[in-house]
Amino acid sequence: MAAEGILPSVGSVGDSFDNALAESVNSSYKTELIDHQPPYPGAAELSLATAEWVAFYNRQRPNGYCQDLTPDRAEALYYHRQRHPHTEEALR
Repeated sequence: MAAEGILPSVGSVGDSFDNALAESVNSSYKTELIDHQPPYPGAAELSLATAEWVAFYNRQRPNGYCQDLTPDRAEALYYHRQRHPHTEEALR
């Protein structure tokens, strides 16, 4: 890309600000875990709450980007389809 004068990202290296899906997840995280909760007493408590939120987000929460499946289920279906490309299975 550099040889063609194309910049790979509009953000700084390592951030997700130019990725719509990541921005959506970041927004949900801030809204659900940070903005509407009392302040966490320390980094350890925030880390634990973050891990619990991520587990909920991936395992239980349907996501429109994943055709209203949980991210875990969408990933499982993706890899199943890679191993068995000619099978038809229900999305749920």
